[in-house]
Amino acid sequence: MTRVPPDATDQVQALQDEVAQLKEALASHAVVDQAIGMMVALGRVTPDQGWAVLKQVSQHTNIKLRNVAELILIWGRRGELPPEIRVELEDALDRHGPTQIPGAPPQ
Repeated sequence: MTRVPPDATDQVQALQDEVAQLKEALASHAVVDQAIGMMVALGRVTPDQGWAVLKQVSQHTNIKLRNVAELILIWGRRGELPPEIRVELEDALDRHGPTQIPGAPPQ
């Protein structure tokens, strides 16, 4: 039976840890991107403004951005949104939008 040197075992563990972190980051990124898409569609803001809205809601509620994004996706599916998130979301959207829809007559 071949023994793996201890430093190789450490390297394998470090790589496995890194892969797990990357998978988590990828999943988190997808959730945030979907929530930004909801802000764009429902809040009539640009993607950059959608990102800023999520960030502000996260900062003002002291809830991690990924968790805010998850709550917004749940809101999109079920219509349920915690009141403190709703208030901050409305305030942030008021600050950033609505933007003019391309091709629409000026308001």
